[in-house]
Amino acid sequence: MAKLNLQPTPSSMERQRGAVLYVALIMLVLLAMIGIVALQVAGMQERMSANYYATNVAFQNAEALARNVECNIEDFDNRTDPASCPSVVVETDIERNCDLPFDVQDWLAAQALTTAPVSNIRKIDECIVGESPIPLGVGPVGDVTPISIYQITAYDVDSSTNRTSAAAVDTVFKL
Repeated sequence: MAKLNLQPTPSSMERQRGAVLYVALIMLVLLAMIGIVALQVAGMQERMSANYYATNVAFQNAEALARNVECNIEDFDNRTDPASCPSVVVETDIERNCDLPFDVQDWLAAQALTTAPVSNIRKIDECIVGESPIPLGVGPVGDVTPISIYQITAYDVDSSTNRTSAAAVDTVFKL
């Protein structure tokens, strides 16, 4: 009976020596590359969410500025308690000349992160020409209380210390 030799021969052992090491190194390199890509994606998502947050806060600040301007306008007309809102404008800040051109885009282009918060207020009820049987600038039929219409453009930033994003709100306020 012939004897089976299950031991590898030296020549077959020499051919296999180190193959597992090469495969393991290739797998480690691939895993490291996947990890680096995952870190880059996570970093990009972190920056995107920070930018979204800063833009959202800037918009909320601009909207709050517009609401404070509206409250100040009501104060000028003695319709609210002057202590009910912070004073952000004075009555002389309101532009009442309809002949002066105003373009919101041009005005916003002239603003900078360092100038915020800033607002532009125009009284536009006398500037509006309509073909309604009820004249613009007065209330319902029989009401003698004049209606004032203002265009308020507010520009503000996300933070007073680290200004990274800005937003603007352009609104029409009827008093």
